[in-house]
Amino acid sequence: MSSHPSAAPSSPESSAAVPDAVRRSDDGDFAASPETVRRVVLLGSTGSIGTQALEVIAANPGRFEVVGLAAGANTGLLAEQVRATGARAVGIAVDGGTAANPGHPPLAEALRAAGVSHPVEVLSGAEAAVTCAGQLGADVVLNGMTGSIGLRPTLAALASGATLALANKESLVVGGALVAAALRRQGQVVPVDSEHSALAQALGSGRHERGLCTASVTGRSEVRRLIVTASGGPFRGWGAEQLQEVTPAQALRHPNFAMGRVVTTNSATMVNKALEVIEAHLLFDVPLADITAVVHPQQIIHSLVEFQDGSTIAQAGPPRMYVPIALGLSWPERLPQVDAPVDWTQAMSWEFEPLDDDAFPAVRLAKQACAASATHMAVYNAANEQAVDAFHEGALRFTDILPTVERVLAHHDGGVGPPSLEDVLGAEQEARARADELIAAASVSSSGARAGAGTGAAETRPDDVMEGQA
Repeated sequence: MSSHPSAAPSSPESSAAVPDAVRRSDDGDFAASPETVRRVVLLGSTGSIGTQALEVIAANPGRFEVVGLAAGANTGLLAEQVRATGARAVGIAVDGGTAANPGHPPLAEALRAAGVSHPVEVLSGAEAAVTCAGQLGADVVLNGMTGSIGLRPTLAALASGATLALANKESLVVGGALVAAALRRQGQVVPVDSEHSALAQALGSGRHERGLCTASVTGRSEVRRLIVTASGGPFRGWGAEQLQEVTPAQALRHPNFAMGRVVTTNSATMVNKALEVIEAHLLFDVPLADITAVVHPQQIIHSLVEFQDGSTIAQAGPPRMYVPIALGLSWPERLPQVDAPVDWTQAMSWEFEPLDDDAFPAVRLAKQACAASATHMAVYNAANEQAVDAFHEGALRFTDILPTVERVLAHHDGGVGPPSLEDVLGAEQEARARADELIAAASVSSSGARAGAGTGAAETRPDDVMEGQA
């Protein structure tokens, strides 16, 4: 899970040119040498993951060279990042060019205003992130984008042979078979979500030669179970009836993290945890039945691995993203002084609770979808995104988000065999259209019920749902 930082490393600017001798070797591996300089592309550089990654890079001069940045629409911050890093290629998702003036004039102006004096290749539009991911000669591509729009850049990064530091869980969840097929080498993916980084670290305590994150894939494993922790979100302990009247403002009050609207709402519904369970299944090739979500409100233990001998190995640290990001950039090495460790001189209490599957059915539904076909999770994710938007627009209750997803899933025929990229994107498109139909029908039905309600009991109206939202 991504978050805004609570504390920041120091920020000297980086970095020097990279000698060819220290770049990725022919088999894609890095030499375990502190002098190795890694060429890095950051996708989603102006978001939470991207800005924290730049702090980590700046705090380790001489270790990384930022060769490319890609972002959504924040031209001002993106230009400042280009100035600070010396990146010579930059991509922006909003297409601002014309036939007479290609590129992105607003970004070009922002670069001038930021005092950028070195040559910069400006890319714009839907292909910008894909080009940055696959064609800049990066050693490491950190994908910190939000949503399934990150799938094609993920595939491009893997095709290039770069190590993929993956924070964009949706690209794996919706395109798992495609991502697995795109690997150029074993162990090419390094997870950056805090839970999956924790699992990758804990798995090193035993043998687990399966999945996308290990350099040796023999199928052997000593793992009995993966335990993925969850904060419980803003509605921990609430029952299904209490959730009926949840407003968008309430759903955006995460107890520990400041995130974007979709991710924060997904944390409230537990959809985010559902996606992380599926991500763990795909990353580490552990059966869904052997992956459990447990509520841990303090978020000090980021995940646990239970081995066949009864041992359980946990990874602990503050609820911040610096360590997972740093490991994504430097794996298998660890950078010095990335974050403050847990203070063991202070008394503390940690709580663990089972997930309430009745009030929060997202994990159960996701496991069913993942087992159904290779495209059902693309449908799950797309339908959820539409339902979350509808909730924030006042067209859907909080407790109707997951039922809408379930109804869209029931309408989907996943087919057989490995899907193509077109199959996945087509399934997403159909799911969004079907979800929009269901949302529109529910909105019309709700409006009719309100119109005929007279002096009866008050119902939650779309404008009521919006009250209190900033």
